[in-house]
Amino acid sequence: MLTHEPTKQDIIEAHKRIKHLIYFTPIFSSRTLNSIFECKIFFKCENFQRSGSFKFRGACNAVLSLNKGEWRKGVATHSSGNHAAALALAAKLKNMNAYVVMPKTAPQIKKTAAESYGAKITYCDATIQSREETLAQVVVDTGAAFVHPYDNYSIIAGQATCAREILEEITDLDFLIAPVSGGGLISGTSLSVKYFAPRTRIIGAEPKGADDAYRSMKEGSIQPSENPQTICDGLQAQLSRRTFPIIQTNVSEIITVDDTSTITAMRMIWERMKIIVEPSAAITLGTIIENKRRFKGKRIGLILSGGNADLEKLPWQ
Repeated sequence: MLTHEPTKQDIIEAHKRIKHLIYFTPIFSSRTLNSIFECKIFFKCENFQRSGSFKFRGACNAVLSLNKGEWRKGVATHSSGNHAAALALAAKLKNMNAYVVMPKTAPQIKKTAAESYGAKITYCDATIQSREETLAQVVVDTGAAFVHPYDNYSIIAGQATCAREILEEITDLDFLIAPVSGGGLISGTSLSVKYFAPRTRIIGAEPKGADDAYRSMKEGSIQPSENPQTICDGLQAQLSRRTFPIIQTNVSEIITVDDTSTITAMRMIWERMKIIVEPSAAITLGTIIENKRRFKGKRIGLILSGGNADLEKLPWQ
């Protein structure tokens, strides 16, 4: 796996490596939403990606970058959902075992998805300490290779392929907005923009109730994610030593979004575009809802990061 910050060539090679496994997801636009917000919005629909989220890109690149000895012992990770499912599917496609540590509080839809792809799940308490301690024991017991959800350069290079596809199809974007959690997607996105469309500005969308990335950018050092409170279950992780420096250098800013705006955005996407997204994806449109004047007249790419919504617990019910 990569041992350095991904270069332009690393992202190109990652795309070549995974393109036979991933879906080349569509980019949609809505005349209704463009009219409402008075700008041109391009939605990159990673909710249609295999395993239901962009995470499959990074997981594939990491799995395909392992050596044969590592393949035999399988892979292991900790995740609240989307990375777990993505890694399990990537491992399944290569006939490998996948060992996943998940918090007991993870959404049922994400537990079910990981199980359906053959993950061997160990549940833990909903704390970073419990995740890491449980995973450490799993790795000792199995010898599996640890594939971190985001603090991994091969993961970052894989996630960067999403933005590369956007920038190949849609030119002259003023902004590209991606959700930010642990930073794998936003750091990869920012690198693709740096290499392939340097005039575009990168914005991270983060819940106000889980604003550690926003605070980290303000303070110049990684700030802890303590007791996050947000409807966006996939955006509660903390930046890492690999993702944060990339974000510091290449991301224009982090904008925090209230959950009420995220819920409004989610419902608008469902009703106006007839596609299913989860809150962690809808937050990108929530950024425009809360900053309509700022984005007026602009060309904006939004990454809809996933569609693994719990249909039994929709936030407007």
